[in-house]
Amino acid sequence: MSKLLGNQPRLVAALLAGTILSGSALLSAHAADIAGAVNPPAAAAHMPDFADLVAQVKPAVVSITVKIDAPAEDGDPRMGMMPGMTPDPHGHRRHGEARGSGFLTDATGTVVTNNHVVKDAKSVTVTLDDGTEYTAKVIGRDARTDLAVLKVQSADRKFPFIQLGDSAAVRPGEWVVAMGNPFGLGGTVTAGIVSAKGRDIGSGPYDQFIQIDAPINQGNSGGPLFTQDGRVVGVNSAILSPSGGSIGIGFAIPANVVKSVISELEATGHVTRGFAGLETQPIGPGMAKALRLNAADGALVAGVQPEGPAAKAGVEPGDVIRAVDGHAIKTPRDLAMSIGAAKPGETVKLDMIRDGVDRTVKLALIELPNERQTADAADTADNKGKIGIALAPLSPELRDRLDLPKGTKGAVIAGVEPGSPAAEAGIREGDLVVGVGSQPVATPEEAVKAIRSNGRAKTLALRILREGRPAFIAIDPAPTDKG
Repeated sequence: MSKLLGNQPRLVAALLAGTILSGSALLSAHAADIAGAVNPPAAAAHMPDFADLVAQVKPAVVSITVKIDAPAEDGDPRMGMMPGMTPDPHGHRRHGEARGSGFLTDATGTVVTNNHVVKDAKSVTVTLDDGTEYTAKVIGRDARTDLAVLKVQSADRKFPFIQLGDSAAVRPGEWVVAMGNPFGLGGTVTAGIVSAKGRDIGSGPYDQFIQIDAPINQGNSGGPLFTQDGRVVGVNSAILSPSGGSIGIGFAIPANVVKSVISELEATGHVTRGFAGLETQPIGPGMAKALRLNAADGALVAGVQPEGPAAKAGVEPGDVIRAVDGHAIKTPRDLAMSIGAAKPGETVKLDMIRDGVDRTVKLALIELPNERQTADAADTADNKGKIGIALAPLSPELRDRLDLPKGTKGAVIAGVEPGSPAAEAGIREGDLVVGVGSQPVATPEEAVKAIRSNGRAKTLALRILREGRPAFIAIDPAPTDKG
């Protein structure tokens, strides 16, 4: 090893000499290639200094202490647990106390934080950077975006505050600074870069998080995310972590979402959104094939709320919504955000596809409900087909066992053949088949007839109820035996 290392200086020198001797030729031969490269020109290497920025904004960042009804352990769903995620929750919860972060947005004492920081609070205390404590009032909360607005008051002072910036202007790769109260250590500053925008982390239908690599820890929830011009571009809300500690992947609610939500919370104490009465799901390549679609995009209607706006407008399970008021819908999240952005009473136009035919319907939205509103499975072998399922009638006893509403009709999956197309697609015993494609079925006989009419070589779209929730599942049938 030492011999190899000892030879390295001579090798490097030789390489350098070769480069010098042939440098002109190399530059001449590759000048055109270099001019067209996407690599940016080399910049002077230096790390940014955030000291002046921190000194400017720190007085407006607050620590929040919450007295709650009962102590909660880590992982309590009240702490904002997200599927596959570890949220940045309140920090330490001991003896009914939790801690988080926030920031002042005006001189009169308006504080923005996360909903999960102040949910279930009996009392809330806000501590400023200078150590002054104030009792805060919860003005409004919005669980769907995880935002809350508090108010503190003082007769003899105007509060330092910071302004919300334009999160749409944030670019991946730019430096950002996160401030807050991690583990009760108020006034903590961390820095990193924006990794991505518009992240859907499975916490709700309105996810469009800014992903950052600045270290975020428990207690940072509700704290601001700054760009280098001192504007708040996000509210720190969640972290990705197998252990609960920071691994450098955090998520912030974009400031443009924050602006619209807090304006409504300040005005009315809650957020009013449009509601269509639809349950939808994404469209994968298999489902697109089953529904004879040209592209795997749009929102597939899995269920329609009885007597809801969509039902009254004629929307049916199996419809594929492609646009709302002319704006393209690529995913169910696009649909949720478009409908949620509209107000109750407004009429929207849905462009959709049903059985391969373009349709347009208009529906009048109502208000989205908020938190305050709140069979003998005998194996019928003769019903087994190439997809590998056994169907049974939905008896009253089986309806009760599956906890299905009265009047529900369909065919119960009584058995799934291991390794079959149905098993591969995720069909389970106890699922209730209520439709094949856009055709409803009420009995095993109707289901078998609809499945056979689909054709053995075609991908099948089964509409099912599972634990009370509707869904479509695409099944590629097994090849027909020959010979």
